[in-house]
Amino acid sequence: MMSKDYFADNDDLRFYVDRGFDWAPIVRLTEHDLRAPDGYGSVDEAVASYREMLQLIGGFVATSVGPQVRALDRCAPRLVDGEVVVDAPLRDVLQAVDDLGVHGLCVPREFGGLNAPFAVFQMSNELFARGDVSVCAHYGFHGGMAMAALVYSMTEGTTRFDPAARRFTDTRFREVVDDIVQRNGWGSMDITEPHAGSDMAELRTRGVLGADGGWRVTGSKTFITSGHGRWHYVIARTDGPGLEGLSMFLVPAFDAAGVRHHSRLDAVEHKLGHHGSATVGITFDAAPAKLIGRRGEGFKQMLLLMNNARVGVGFESLGLAEAAHRQARAYAASRPSMGKTIDRHELIAEQLDGMALELRAIRALAMAAAWHEEMSRKIDLRLRFDPPSGGAAEGLRRDLAHHRGRALTPLLKYHASEKAVDIARKNVQIHGGAGYMVEYGAEKLLRDAMVLPIYEGTSQIQALMAMKDTLLGVVNHPEAFVREQARARWTSVSARDPLARRVARLSTRKHQAVQFLLARLAGSKVRALRGQPIARWRSALGAFDPKRDFALAMLHAERLTRVCVDEAIAEVLLDQCARFPDRAPLLADWLEGAELRVAATVAEITTTGDRLLRSLADAQAADAAAAAK
Repeated sequence: MMSKDYFADNDDLRFYVDRGFDWAPIVRLTEHDLRAPDGYGSVDEAVASYREMLQLIGGFVATSVGPQVRALDRCAPRLVDGEVVVDAPLRDVLQAVDDLGVHGLCVPREFGGLNAPFAVFQMSNELFARGDVSVCAHYGFHGGMAMAALVYSMTEGTTRFDPAARRFTDTRFREVVDDIVQRNGWGSMDITEPHAGSDMAELRTRGVLGADGGWRVTGSKTFITSGHGRWHYVIARTDGPGLEGLSMFLVPAFDAAGVRHHSRLDAVEHKLGHHGSATVGITFDAAPAKLIGRRGEGFKQMLLLMNNARVGVGFESLGLAEAAHRQARAYAASRPSMGKTIDRHELIAEQLDGMALELRAIRALAMAAAWHEEMSRKIDLRLRFDPPSGGAAEGLRRDLAHHRGRALTPLLKYHASEKAVDIARKNVQIHGGAGYMVEYGAEKLLRDAMVLPIYEGTSQIQALMAMKDTLLGVVNHPEAFVREQARARWTSVSARDPLARRVARLSTRKHQAVQFLLARLAGSKVRALRGQPIARWRSALGAFDPKRDFALAMLHAERLTRVCVDEAIAEVLLDQCARFPDRAPLLADWLEGAELRVAATVAEITTTGDRLLRSLADAQAADAAAAAK
């Protein structure tokens, strides 16, 4: 039976909304300490409103999107006379999303929005993605881009705030925000080029400052999701080579009348999945542009946008995986074989149980990542626009240092997207031959899932980021690493709670892998540390060259990331157990598999890789010799 409400039927999601998510500090930051004249009077009142928003979205997606999934998969956007054309029923569903009035979900009230926390937007992404990821993309590239315009203006100091009235009064990109909130337009991130994907140092699109003081952007971008919209955040080269020569621009692809003077849509891509989402190639020809921030800050500005986008992909992956698990469970419960339905067969029952456990673990990591990311952003904005007096401001600065958005985001993006593919594939397998047939819908979810580990930074990029942050964090703060090691070892033997002891043992195994990789990648540098006090490690190690020194760590980056994921999920669930004892069985179930995985993965890290590295070194030497001839 098809669900009528994707929020009401999800007990684990409702746990976070009702109990598990720490709303209070986010509400206070979002609502200006509950003193905004048109805001909520209490945290409970705000959370009740957020719940109503999610209920509305959950019911809408279940009744207006879910039943149309097969039809949406068959009506891909196409390019006609230079513009993207969308046919019914996709056109009708997207219009219904617009009519829902949620594109300003997180936009401040003074700019026409609902002033909800970004966490509510991320939870709504899960609901939309459970219905259809193409509709989720349409939704995300509206409201998400409106918030990007505001955040960029805030960080560059061109948004004005009245502390007395506790209201924003204006923002540099007001036209963008209004256009999106009023459901007239949307935006996109334009990064990838035909010859440059993950290697942004190779981007060639140019931003040129004219004699009139205006900027113009020229170049081609490809694989741009929702790139047929009006507002484009474009990375372009303004200076020399490398990442330092990149800047970020806001480029309108067409004017208010819809006329394209300086842009051209080159193609609508034909994709394996996400058929209802337009992915385009676009060329700008001396298009008038507005520089965001300062020239040379393009990579930094991109990361600001990308971190939230990667959290969004985590929730999108969660929504798709939720759909795949429910589809597999329903089919298995209805399919008789050998005297019982196949969900009663041990092999299938184990797969379904593992999928359900994985979903709850992903959601725990996603909620933690969303909370830390939002807290760090909003504390920073509070300190910029309305800093409290006296010691309260210093307290906020101390709090800011403890939020782990940068650490958790690549773990979430990596793990959620990879597991979405895995769960979607298992859904096909549980369906058997029927899973290979279009009419059952299992193959569609697998096709849609395949891009999740690719866009917004591939899984390998996320793993390299997590690995470098982990190892360089130790290099830069060796004393903290030693303290963490000692604390984990002590907790693993002394904690009264057996679950806390088990989580601490996961941490000690991760520390073992980190210490091994540091010793190997530093080589003679680490030998120089013998007899040196810990406080002098950083200076004794000197500068690392990732291309030269990180070979073994790069080889094992995904393995180390998987270890970090298991540890992070265990720590999040352990924290939940301290507040909600009824979550203890979930942590125990997670540890049952995580302990085995981490032990095996750390063994791989510490015993394998030398053969492949020797082979690569030999090949590189041979290439150098051939080039020298």
